[in-house]
Parts: sequence; C-alpha cells; structure tokens
Amino acid sequence: MAELQEYKCPCCGGAIAFDSTLQKMKCPYCDTEFEMETLESYDNELKNEQADDMSWETDAKAEWQDGETDELRSYICKSCGGEIVGDKNTAATSCPFCGNPVVMMEQFSGTLKPDYVIPFKLDKKAAKEALNRHYGGKRLLPKAFRDQNHIDEIKGVYVPVWLFDADAEANIRYKATRTRAWSDRNYNYVETSFFSVLRGGNIGFEHVPVDGSSNMPDEIIESIEPFDFSEAVDFKTAYLAGYLADKYDVGEEKCIERANERIKQSTANAFASTVEGYATIVPESTSVRLQNGKAKYALYPVWLLNTTWNGKKYTFAMNGQTGKLIGDLPLDKSAYTKWLAGLTGIIGAAVLAVLYLLWLM
Repeated sequence: MAELQEYKCPCCGGAIAFDSTLQKMKCPYCDTEFEMETLESYDNELKNEQADDMSWETDAKAEWQDGETDELRSYICKSCGGEIVGDKNTAATSCPFCGNPVVMMEQFSGTLKPDYVIPFKLDKKAAKEALNRHYGGKRLLPKAFRDQNHIDEIKGVYVPVWLFDADAEANIRYKATRTRAWSDRNYNYVETSFFSVLRGGNIGFEHVPVDGSSNMPDEIIESIEPFDFSEAVDFKTAYLAGYLADKYDVGEEKCIERANERIKQSTANAFASTVEGYATIVPESTSVRLQNGKAKYALYPVWLLNTTWNGKKYTFAMNGQTGKLIGDLPLDKSAYTKWLAGLTGIIGAAVLAVLYLLWLM
C-alpha cells in the first residue's frame, strides 16, 4: 500500500483541514486553530511515519488482467482502516468510510512536488452563492431550471498548472490604412492611404499558466483566470487537507506549445495597442524570440459544481481565489422565440421609418 498523510488535531485527535476563511488549519471538533508555520514541523514528522501493511490472502478466484491496475492506486486510511482507491493522479481526497481528509504523500515526492500553491480563499457556501448569482438576469434561462435544478456534486480541487517565465524580444510589421472623404456637386470621394508600420522591443512574462491535468479542460481553467500569484505560498501538503487534488499528468515539455501560443498572442496584443491613428491595422509579419525561459509547478484552487436538469448534466467552475464563475446554461426556446420576434419587429419598424423618411425626401 502507498503512503497517506492525515492531519490530526494535537488537542482532540480529530481530523483537521485548511479553512479558506481563516487561512489557517482548523479542527471542526474542538475549534482549535493552527498557524501553517506551527504545523510545518508536525508535517515533516508525519511524512516519516510508515503506513500499516494490512494485505490479505483470500480464496477469491477472479484476477486482474494485465494492465487493468496500471491506472489505480490503493491506500489505507489511518483513522478507520478502510481502503481508499484512486487513479494514478489523485493527490488529495477524503476517506469514503470515515470522511477524513487525506493526502497521498508519494504523489509529491521528488520532482513531482509543487513549487507553489494558491490556497482557497472562498468556501463551498461562496461557490453555491456564486452559482445562484450566475442564474440572475438571464431572461432566456428556463424558470423551471432555477426552481428545479439542484447541485449533484460540489468539490474543491487543486488543479496542477505549469507557470512559465520568459523574456520576449519581438518585431512585428503591420499594414495600416487611413482614409479621407470629401465630395463635390457631382461625386463623393474616398482616399485610402496605406502604411507599413514597424514595432520592435522587449517584453517580460511571469507565471503564464498552462493546465497540467488531462482531466481538466484547458478552456475551463483559462476561462476563470486570472489568478493572483502575489497570494501564492510555498507548497505545504497541509493546504490540501479537506480538498481534492491531482498531480500533473501533462509534463512541462508538452505544455510549452500552449505557453508559446499565449505568450505570442499577448505580445501581439501589447504591441498592437501602441499602433494608433489608423483606420485599419493588420499584422503582416510577427517574430517573437524567447530568452531565459523557465517553468515552475503550482496548484491553483478551483470549485467544480455539477448539476442535472432534464436528464442533462451541467458543469460550472469557480475560481477558488477570486470567485469568477463560468458554465453553460440551458435556453428557454419559447422565451427565445418571443425575444427574437420582438427584436425582429423593432428592427423592421426602424427600417420602415428610414424608408419613409427617404420617401419624404
């Protein structure tokens, strides 16, 4: 069996977890609070503890086939002795039998250990409130969805991300235009002038995040950005207690392509903002060269909320630090049809008014 890390209250022996509101560890049984620094030496001692060896031999005949268990990891809960089964990337979870939060220590050994973690600032209640606010003001959202939709599952997850730093030297050439219009008694004139605009310079990037988990769609984690890295702290496993966590299964080398895309797009946007005074601006040539590139490994806090309505599942994600929430919503087709008819009517009335004015002229 692999090694588990549990955090016990030194006062009453109850399982303690990280409280996002207090930014401390707290025991839910005796309400004792602990500073993160206080638990650091305790954390180091617990890492050296040995897990129980509770293997059994039975007469069961069924056997796993080759490769079936490659993706599974098995652990023994130190509180109740129950077996916890997770996949190869599960790094923190809770015991399904006694509910105690546990951390799989071997998932953070050697080069797998994160450099930083952004602790959760918002709790489960805040995630539910954010979802209710997300429903507000949506006139095309079915009323029954608001009334009947219920949350099937809500979980706080630390998502593994790679953070890329680099200095970029860039040269970009744009094709730009300016127009001048005038008229005389007979004609209307438009003069278009074309320009080649050059921009070059250096720009630095810090902590460009790229999703390191194949379980988390890239568009979800990027949609709830930005995360405030100034609130990141050096990684300690104690921050994971009470939450779920995955270790990365997409390495930094595989994430470089996405990091380059984000850096190149951000460079283009920054340089384009300096090109002013033209009617149109089109980039013709872009050259971005990176220097001093390096990557760090971090865990970012995300709340995932799953709901079901009319047999369809809806997933919402909330930034566990800032509260930004995203997720798709169903469409009330009847309300949409009425809204579209009303919009068409308004546009039609406006067109008729313009045609009437032209006729009067």
